[in-house]
Parts: sequence; structure tokens; C-alpha cells
Amino acid sequence: MREVISINVGQAGCQIGNSCWDLYTREHGIGKDGFLQEGLTKPKGGDEGFGTFFHETGNGKYVPRAVYVDLEPNVIDEVKTGEFKDLFHPEQLISGTEDASNNYAKGYYTTGRDIIDEVYNSIRKVADQCDSLQGFLFTHSLGGGTGSGLGSLMLEELSAEFGKKSKLEFAVYPAPQVSSSVVEPYNTVLSTHSTLENADVTFMVDNEAIYDMCKKNLGIPRPDYKNLNNLVAQVVSSVTASLRFDGSLNVDLNEFQTNLVPYPRIHFPLVSYSPITAKSRANHESNTVMEMTNACFEPGSQMVKCDPRLGKYMSSCLLYRGDVINREVQTAVASIKSRSTVQLVDWCPTGFKIGICYEPPTATPDSQLADVKRALCMLSNTTAIADAWKRIDKKFDLMYSKRAFVHWFVGEGMEEGEFTEAREDLAALERDYIEVGSDSYGIDEDMGDEAI
Repeated sequence: MREVISINVGQAGCQIGNSCWDLYTREHGIGKDGFLQEGLTKPKGGDEGFGTFFHETGNGKYVPRAVYVDLEPNVIDEVKTGEFKDLFHPEQLISGTEDASNNYAKGYYTTGRDIIDEVYNSIRKVADQCDSLQGFLFTHSLGGGTGSGLGSLMLEELSAEFGKKSKLEFAVYPAPQVSSSVVEPYNTVLSTHSTLENADVTFMVDNEAIYDMCKKNLGIPRPDYKNLNNLVAQVVSSVTASLRFDGSLNVDLNEFQTNLVPYPRIHFPLVSYSPITAKSRANHESNTVMEMTNACFEPGSQMVKCDPRLGKYMSSCLLYRGDVINREVQTAVASIKSRSTVQLVDWCPTGFKIGICYEPPTATPDSQLADVKRALCMLSNTTAIADAWKRIDKKFDLMYSKRAFVHWFVGEGMEEGEFTEAREDLAALERDYIEVGSDSYGIDEDMGDEAI
């Protein structure tokens, strides 16, 4: 058993969590009340696969290994009264009374500190139920107050207590044009600075990129957050599918770190997913392994707005699921390597990690996604993601040069020096990406052929 605990923080984190648990219960054949669906004697995914995400109680109920946290009660009250009200353990749904009002300092220093002990006790209880805890899946947004402030505080606590366990983040990153709050750049830079050391891998998704996917590929004229979250849930499910189902090449959480993170700070892989096909077009698509693999290297399949053709790939993790044969994968990867638009850094010649899981993806009825036999989630560490950091840093600089809105953060007990410290840390991160992408001619010429 290799259990994973899901922690959903803030409004974005909790709503993504709802979509994920809707998907997991369907994939494993568990009802909305936590009991098995009719006709099943045990959950899908073999004897132990479902145990990754669910804890079986004495009366045969399956309870998610999940903790929901938000500083305001609204979103968590919806979970408590919604269709999944009987699924979750009441102690694992934690809400405060006052929200962080889009203020990192409020989530980190004041309001967040009031509930951190309760949150921590709940996480420890869930961890104690695990035989062999593998790590944490953390979903939150970088732009909001609770997601950034309380999220950073929780990651610090987890690092102190569970230092050796994997901590994977799914972070909603501020989109280039569409913004949900004015002080997003401040919150993002501050939370990235404080979590840079504490998270092992951070998968970034931005709303604008997913909006475009819903409009173009799924034909949804006005996508709402539920449509966006359904897509993110498919990605989270693909990342953990090989822990829960059989496959010829399984990938666990630690392998993501080993294969995707060349240096501890360079841990922001770009997420792509294919096929994103509407139900109306499903019969017109052949959806071969080669097509899926090619699609994942196109900007239209990415969940962050940046152009990978202008950067270099350090490593890519290709997670196939469904009806996929190893030989087809090898052919597809060989074809990708020969393309001039896909450039690998010269110091990492192999660059591809493969995972194959036999369980095809499940589409939820309310999503527009078609049911397909196979799918591919690609996690690639590319220097192109530095564009996203440049964008947010520029917005941060424009506001901070006038010290706009800073007094709200300082009023919550934060020092102004933290802004400059965080900004310098992100400037260093940008430089790290430039250095990593630059060609390295490391062979000593004096050594001649022997060095090669």
C-alpha cells in the first residue's frame, strides 16, 4: 500500500478537489455515500489500488484520505450539504469564520495561524491511518489569500513534520489576461518564495489556457469553473493512475521528482493533456498513440500559456493510460525526438520517462469530455515556463515600484523587506532557468576523444 493524502486549500483548491473526488469515486466504482456501487464486491483497481486514496472503515465504507481547508465557510459548507456530504469524514472538512480577503499576509500571519493547529491535527490523524504514506497532493491557487498564505504555512508545517515524504502541488497560476484579483502578483511571488524550498514538484495550471481548451476543443461557448476543474481533475487522476491501477510501467510519486527535477529549484513542470475531445466529435477522431503524443507537444494542449518551441526540454514524463502498447510508445517517442521543434538540452540526451497504465480515463457525465479508450498526460520540465515567471515578475515590479496596496500586507504583521526578498528569489529563479537552458560544452578539449 502506498497511500497519498490529498490536501485542498482555499476556494480554488477545494473546488478542484470536488471535481477530483467525483472522478475517483467513479473510477473505483464507489458511490457518493462511500459504499460500493451495486454489483461490485470490491472497488476497481485490485486489492490495494483503491487504498491509495480511500481508507476502508469497519462497516465497509470507503472514506477519502483528504483534508479540505478554507478560511471562509461557504465552499466547505457546499461540500457538507452537497451530493458528497456522506463521503467525507466531518473532521477532515475544516473552515474558519473570516476569509483571507486576497491577502497573503492575512492567510500566513493572522487568520491562518488561528486554524493551523486544527488543520495539522486532522492531517496527522489521516497520516496515522496509513501503512506506508508515500506523499501529499496539494491543490491551491497562488493568487488568492488562503491558497497562497495558508497554503505556504501548511507546506512549511508538512516539511517540518514529514520531511522525507513527497509533496506535489497543483497550483492555479495567474493567467496572463484574465485576473480574479488585483494583488495576484504579490500573493504569487510571496507564496512561490516561501514554498520554493518546501514543495518537491509544482504542476502549474492557468485558467486562461484551460478556458481556451474548453472553447476550442470542447465547443463550450462560456466555460465555467466546473468545466475547467473537470480538465484539471483528469490530469490529477492521470498522475496518480499507476498507483491505483495495473500497468506495464508504473510510476510512483517519488519517480516524478527523480525524473523531472534536475535541480531542487527547477521543479515547475508544464502539464499537457490529450485528447481533449468533445462528445460530438468523438467518432471522428482516431486518437492513436502517435497523434496523442504529437498533440501534447503543441501549445494548444498545455495548461500554462507559454511557447515550448522557444525553450528547451530538460525532461518529459509521458503518462499513457488505456489501450496502449509499449512498441507504439517507443515509435512515437522516436518520432518526437527527430522533430526540430522539440529541442532537448544538450546535457540530457535521453529525456523521456514513460508510464503505462491499463485503466482508460473515465469522463464524468456533466463534463463535455468524450469517453476515450486511451489518453496521455505529459509533464515536461522546459525552460519555456520561465516566460510565466517573467510575466508575473513584471506585474509585481509595476505595482511595487509605487508601493501600491503594500500597506494592507504590512498591516497584518508582514515586513516590507519580505517583498524585496521574495522578488530577488524569483529573479534568481529566472536566472536559474536561463543557465539551465544554455548549452554546456563540458568536454575538456585537452582530453581529446577519451572524454567522450
